[in-house]
Amino acid sequence: MALASLLILLAFAGYAVLCAVRPFAPCRKCSGIGVRTRRRTVTLCRRCHGDRARLRLGRRLLNDSRSIHAAGTRSRTTDRKAPPWQ
Repeated sequence: MALASLLILLAFAGYAVLCAVRPFAPCRKCSGIGVRTRRRTVTLCRRCHGDRARLRLGRRLLNDSRSIHAAGTRSRTTDRKAPPWQ
């Protein structure tokens, strides 16, 4: 049981490092090409809009949690003469 928990923890840690180092992955719909060919027409991929990359799920969750935290915390005052309780 402890070994399985350790392996799951290592997998999550590895994915977190991967999301930090390489936040973008190739688009799954167009295989990272950026265009799709259908019936002799070449169109931009609708999922990635021709960017050829997508944001990983873990990085998207990290960005959302950062924005939620930033929206819910007070900003620090830049005036040094103001008392800390204001």
